[in-house]
Amino acid sequence: MNSASANIPGPWSEQLSGAFEILLGRPLASFDADAVYATFFGGNLINELGFAQDAAWVNPAALRGAEPVVWDCPVFDLDEPLLEFDASRSVFEFDKAGLPPEFEADLAAACFSDRLILGGDLAPLLARHDLAASDLRGTWTVCHPRLVSDGTLFDAMRVATALGTGPESLLPLEAEAAEEWREALAGLTPPELSTHLSFFCTEGEEGLMYLRTERSGGDLLADEGCTLIANWEEGQGQVEFAVVQVGGLLARRDRSRAGIRRPSAGRPRR
Repeated sequence: MNSASANIPGPWSEQLSGAFEILLGRPLASFDADAVYATFFGGNLINELGFAQDAAWVNPAALRGAEPVVWDCPVFDLDEPLLEFDASRSVFEFDKAGLPPEFEADLAAACFSDRLILGGDLAPLLARHDLAASDLRGTWTVCHPRLVSDGTLFDAMRVATALGTGPESLLPLEAEAAEEWREALAGLTPPELSTHLSFFCTEGEEGLMYLRTERSGGDLLADEGCTLIANWEEGQGQVEFAVVQVGGLLARRDRSRAGIRRPSAGRPRR
């Protein structure tokens, strides 16, 4: 699952594929074609603003993957694009206190690790126990929010770098790329793509730093078989985009939901 998404036009997908291969240092085709890839959002900002505990995450339609969770925070200091999350494939963490005993027992059985559960597995539990967001206030957080993508490495890289389905999605971002990336990015076409991606390859005083497979917060779900493929961080730790190859139980759960329609864009839920 590393090829371009079907809804990306040919010339644009070729331009993006070339750019992603520069960043990854190897062809997209050299990655496991049968693997599932995802982009997780992190950093301090989402917690400082309280969005990791927003009731939109436990909306039944969002947990089923029928609609995205849209954050109306201008991460790039622009009105668009807004980040769209897949609650069904995001990871929730529950506290031990404050939960109804019957729900607590079912939750423990459904968790893939201690106190960690996928949103898609949480949905039937809430329905079974007739629980709403107000019933669980203060007992959970989304510790690993996952952005909406189609499971391919191409699409995970695309959403991590805030690129849309055509050149019109290029953002008027202004930041100078770190010296090691300037020459490589300068050859990209259209030139606006080079400018856009320069914002994602800075020294960290502005824009985002591209850390390849390094991460200041340590391993990301490595105990669950996930492998970090690419990582971007803001210099003050406020924002992070991490592309991972999903492994183990999480990958099996992901594949089991392959027939469930992924949340589509344009249906905000707050």
